[in-house]
Amino acid sequence: MKLTLLPVLGSCLLQLPCTLALNILTKAPLTTKLHAATTFDLNTPAPVEVMDEEPRVGVLMLNLGGPETGDDVEGFLYNLFADPDIIRLPGPLTPLQNLIALFISKRRAPKSRAAYDSIGGGSPILKYSNSQRDMICRSLKDRYDMDVKGYIGMRYWHPFTEEALDQITRDRINALVIIPLYPQFSISTSGSSLRILQEQFSKNANLYGPGKMVHTVVPSWYDRPGYVKAMAGLIQTELDSFSPQELAEGGPDDCARHILFSAHGVPASYIEAGDPYQEQIKECVNTIAAALPGAEDGVKVHLSYQSRVGPIEWLRPYTDDVLPELGAAGVKNLVVVPISFVSEHIETLEEIDIEYRELAEESGISNWRRAPALNTDKAFIDDMADMVMEALSEPSQSVTEACIANNCGNMEEDFDQSLGLGFTGIQGVGAEADLRMASRLKDKERLNGRVAMFGVLATVLIEKFSGNSLTHMLGL
Repeated sequence: MKLTLLPVLGSCLLQLPCTLALNILTKAPLTTKLHAATTFDLNTPAPVEVMDEEPRVGVLMLNLGGPETGDDVEGFLYNLFADPDIIRLPGPLTPLQNLIALFISKRRAPKSRAAYDSIGGGSPILKYSNSQRDMICRSLKDRYDMDVKGYIGMRYWHPFTEEALDQITRDRINALVIIPLYPQFSISTSGSSLRILQEQFSKNANLYGPGKMVHTVVPSWYDRPGYVKAMAGLIQTELDSFSPQELAEGGPDDCARHILFSAHGVPASYIEAGDPYQEQIKECVNTIAAALPGAEDGVKVHLSYQSRVGPIEWLRPYTDDVLPELGAAGVKNLVVVPISFVSEHIETLEEIDIEYRELAEESGISNWRRAPALNTDKAFIDDMADMVMEALSEPSQSVTEACIANNCGNMEEDFDQSLGLGFTGIQGVGAEADLRMASRLKDKERLNGRVAMFGVLATVLIEKFSGNSLTHMLGL
C-alpha cells in the first residue's frame, strides 16, 4: 500500500486513511501518522498509526558539495577519498582508508586549488543551492500558502547530509520531501546521496522511523514540463544572440546555428548494469530540443559527454572529441548547454567555459555561446515548488524504494573476492544488502563492471607516477 504525504492538492481529494493535507493547509494537529519504510519489503505494507502532532513539512535538497575557499580544497578531497564507496578495502585493511585519503588529498590539493583559483577561489555550488532552497520555500508560501522549511545536504562538504538531518531533527520535521538536485538519476550521483540517507534512516529509526517522520523521494525530474520550458528559454536566448553577420557565416547542412548538449559522463559499465542515466539524458535532450527551433529553422542539435577519466570506456561521444569534429565540419555558431547541472560550479565555469571554449576556438568555432545553468531562474524555481506540492499529494516513495527502482542494487558486486578488494568508482554506490534485487547481473555485465572498476582503481595508483588528474571527472 502506498501512502501520500499530502492527500489534497488544490481541490483534489485522494481517498486515503488520513487527511494529512487538510491538516497541513489548515495547520491543524495531525490525527494520524504515516511511515514510509526505510527498509523496503514488498510484502509488508507501511503501517498507519495514530498520533496527535502539528504537521511540520520540510524539503531536503541533495547535491555534491564543493570547497568554498582554497583552504577547503584539501579537506574536501579527503572527505571524497575517505568514502569507502570511492576506494573500498577489505576488512583487515580498512584502517588504511583514512591514510590513503590523506595521501591522495594532499597530492591533488595544489592542482585542484589552482582550478578553483581560475574561477574565483572556490565553488559557488553552495551559494546557488542555498538561493534555490530559499526561493523554492518562498514560492511555496506565495503560491500555495505553505510554510515549508528547506535544507541542503551535501555529499562531500558542508553542510553534509548528516548535518542537514540533525537540523531537520531539531526542527521536529515530520513530513519530508527529498529532492536530489540532479535532473537525471545516476547511481553515481543521486544514488550515492540517497544511500547515505538510507544508512542514516536505518541507523536512527528512533528519529526517522515509524511515528517520527514520513518521507518521500523525487528521484528524477528531467521530463517535467516546467524544467523543460526553463531550459528551452535559456537556450533560446543564446540562439537569438547571434548577430546577422555571425549567422551569415553559416555552417554545414544549411544550419547556421548548432546546439551541443554536454552531459556529465559515467563509465559505460554503469549503463550496462542498469543505471538509467543515459536513457534519461537522451529523453531529456529530445524533449528540450522539441521545444526549440529545428533543422528546418537552421538549428542542429548534438549530444556529448564530458569529464571522463582513466583508461576505461565512458559514455560516448566525448565532448572533447565532438568539438574538433564540429569545427572540422565548418560549424561557426555554437551554443553549449550543460545538461546535467542546475547550478554553476567547477565543471561549467572551468571545464566548459575555459577548457572546452579554448578547444572550440582552436578548432575553428569562432562564435561560442554557453547557456547558463538554471541557477535561480524563476520558471525553474516555480516548477520545483510545484514538484514539492505534487510529491506531497502522490503516493510516497521511500529512499530505499527509489534506489531499488533505479537499479542501485545492480552495482553491489565486489571487485574481486579473491583479492578482497572492492572499488566502485567515483561516487559509486556501495553493496548494501537491503538494496539487492532479485535479479543479478548477467555474466558479461558482471565482467564489464569489474573491468571498469579495476580501470578506475588502476588510475588511482598510476596517478602517483603519471601526474594526471583522477578527480577531474568531478571538477575537483
